[in-house]
Amino acid sequence: MGLSELGLDCWFEEHAQKLCGSGQSIARVVAIDRGRIVVHDGARELSAELLGKFFYAAESAARFPCVGDWVCLDHHGSESDDPASQFLSIHSILPRRTLLKRKTVGYDEEFQILASNIDVAFIVMACNYDFHVAKLERFLVMIHEAHIRPVLLFTKTDLIAADALQQLIDNIRAAGIGIEILCISNSTGEGLDRVRRFIEAEKTYCLLGSSGVGKSTLMNRLIGEETFATQEVSESGQGRHTTVRRHLILLRQGGLVVDMPGMRELAISEVKEGIEESFADIIELTQSCRFSNCTHHSEPGCAILAALKSGELRSDHYKNYLKIQSEARHHKKQTGYVEKRRKGKNASRIAPSKTRQRKLRQIDPEQEEDAD
Repeated sequence: MGLSELGLDCWFEEHAQKLCGSGQSIARVVAIDRGRIVVHDGARELSAELLGKFFYAAESAARFPCVGDWVCLDHHGSESDDPASQFLSIHSILPRRTLLKRKTVGYDEEFQILASNIDVAFIVMACNYDFHVAKLERFLVMIHEAHIRPVLLFTKTDLIAADALQQLIDNIRAAGIGIEILCISNSTGEGLDRVRRFIEAEKTYCLLGSSGVGKSTLMNRLIGEETFATQEVSESGQGRHTTVRRHLILLRQGGLVVDMPGMRELAISEVKEGIEESFADIIELTQSCRFSNCTHHSEPGCAILAALKSGELRSDHYKNYLKIQSEARHHKKQTGYVEKRRKGKNASRIAPSKTRQRKLRQIDPEQEEDAD
């Protein structure tokens, strides 16, 4: 296997030539587990360390490596050509083509990096209990902000009638959402071949969704073996799965997939572009208002109010837009305040051991997500 099978293309090679020095090698981060960084150099998986300069310079979680990153490696110790006999450290991170992140649960000023350099994000939702349009719209805002192509993956289709499934799809289209939808059943295998054909070699995909929607089972089906542990499905059809870390997996048929722990909640950070793309129908309507500063409350000639009255615009769709927009504005204000506070501090940049562990938890805060 070569680096190209891991997704290395001309864009990343060009940046590697500028950032990687003599004697350094390129690898891709495939897992981060409690501070242990696992990279793949095209031949094998290896462990790499972060040296003090990363903790010295890191002002946010974005400065640390994440799953999907391409990195330049320094080789220490042994003069052997075998990387497995050397101590490896991460010298630098190549620029990211895409970066998937969300606001960290419980912290107004922080965000959590999920993965980088993703080409397609599968939003995995169980059609029998997990799905509602407002939740899908939240995922879309996050994914569109990262400039990643979203695809909805409906699972557990064997637990719902065909006409009920079609009604869910009709509700999605009625909300102005035109993304591709794939329907599968992990139990019967229906639709799995279509997913396999969808995944292209040298492209990177990720699975996003709540706990129990079938992400781990789907990964096992795609891999062809029981790599990811799963538990019994409850009477409601909801699984209780056990994914506890992000891991980039190379599939036998080509293509790479990041499986992720289930998300208990999906808070929204500052996502201007994501909102504009996910709610393009509402943004377009606002351009038709009589007044450019229309608040869409009671002004004459308001296109939003007219669309709500006629039924052209669904009220639940518009309310979700307002809620997400409000969260984004709040996060922007909080971020600005925190940045000013940080600049006023003159503490040492060299992080002691306990502080390093806290920063590494910002990269992979498992305790803030459900096990899937």
